[in-house]
Amino acid sequence: MLRFDVLTLFPDLVAPVLGQSILKRAQEKRLLEVKVHNLRDFTNDRHKVADDVPYGGGAGMVMKAEPILRAVDALREEGQPNEQIRLLFPSPHGRPFTQDYAQHLARERRRMVILCGHYEGVDERVRLALSPEEVSIGDYVVTGGELPALVLIDAAVRLVPGVLGDPESVIEESFSDSLLEYPHYTRPTEVRGLGVPEVLLSGHHEAIRLWRRKEALRSTYLRRPDLLRDRELTGEDQRLLNELMSEGVSTVPMRYGEEGVST
Repeated sequence: MLRFDVLTLFPDLVAPVLGQSILKRAQEKRLLEVKVHNLRDFTNDRHKVADDVPYGGGAGMVMKAEPILRAVDALREEGQPNEQIRLLFPSPHGRPFTQDYAQHLARERRRMVILCGHYEGVDERVRLALSPEEVSIGDYVVTGGELPALVLIDAAVRLVPGVLGDPESVIEESFSDSLLEYPHYTRPTEVRGLGVPEVLLSGHHEAIRLWRRKEALRSTYLRRPDLLRDRELTGEDQRLLNELMSEGVSTVPMRYGEEGVST
């Protein structure tokens, strides 16, 4: 079972998402346990102040160190003897979050604690005292660490065996083998003049597999060529990529069945 504790000033940003969809089902199957803790409960004043103005001046507020340190201490005290905690801190200073990172978290057996920053940041003494493992979900700014925390949990738990209804879903998802995923279609067969590739209607399993692989390579080449740059291609992938090159890889929406478009 994956176990997460989320430390946040805004529990209502986290808790409702945990009660939906795959995250809810994973908890019902006892494959995931998430506890959300309000950092204001670890303050020692009657107003439950967990932030203050920054020393040296400047805009915004800074999260105080003491409530965070007390919260981590409390989690350690309530745990089993010698229980290890892995402290994660979503931060732009951190290591980029990737599918490999998610797979690593999915295998974790320690209790994982995610600290959600907010406002202008967190008192630096939290880093100095706790040495958290910092992780970045991307080069952009969000309001706080709550959304990144949910990203870490969701990306990891879906890789735990038994969480998804169809194990093949994990294998075929984008980035699972360093390629973007192929296009998907469902009923009806025509939407506003746009049809479904004939091969997907053929029932020919091998032809469908090859089409999907080729389209995954096409999408990756057009949108994320960096994923192919250092990838060692299989003979089949190289052949399919050569076909794409000879056809002239196009970003134009494909109307299947037209001349020059492989199906």
